Amino acid sequence: MLKHGWAGVPMEVLGLMLGEFVDDYTVRVVDVFAMPQSGTGVSVEAVDHLFQTNMLDMLKQTGRAEMVVGRHHSHPGFGCWLSGVDISTQQTTSNLGHLNKPSIQALIHGLNRHYYSIAINYRKNELKEKMLLNLHKKNGLMV
Repeated sequence: MLKHGWAGVPMEVLGLMLGEFVDDYTVRVVDVFAMPQSGTGVSVEAVDHLFQTNMLDMLKQTGRAEMVVGRHHSHPGFGCWLSGVDISTQQTTSNLGHLNKPSIQALIHGLNRHYYSIAINYRKNELKEKMLLNLHKKNGLMV
C-alpha cells in the first residue's frame, strides 16, 4: 500500500484490500492490489468493477480465497484523513453497518461529523522492515 501510494505522487492512486471480516470490529487485511485509474492531485475515479472481477477470478485460480474488504487511496500532500466523499463512499459500499442508518439522536451528538481515533494493529517480518526502512530511497530494497 505504501509503495503504491508513494509511486503515484503527485497523483492520487486507488487499490483494493483483500482479507476477511473477523468479527464486528476486526478486519484482517492480508494483501492489496492496485487498480487502474486516472486521478488528479485531489481526486481519483471509482473502482473499475470489470478489472476487479477479473482480478478476483485470477486470484481464485491460484488458490487465494480472500474477499475484498475495502479500498485504499492516497491523499498526496494531505496526510491520512477521510474526506466527505470518502465517508459517503464508505457508507454506501461498506459490508459493515450500511443497512443500519444512524438515529437522529446519534446525528445530533456528532455521528458523521466528528473524527475519532481507531486502534490499528499490524505485523511485519524482517523483509518488510527492510523495505519500509528503504522505501524513501530511489534504489531502495523493493521486495
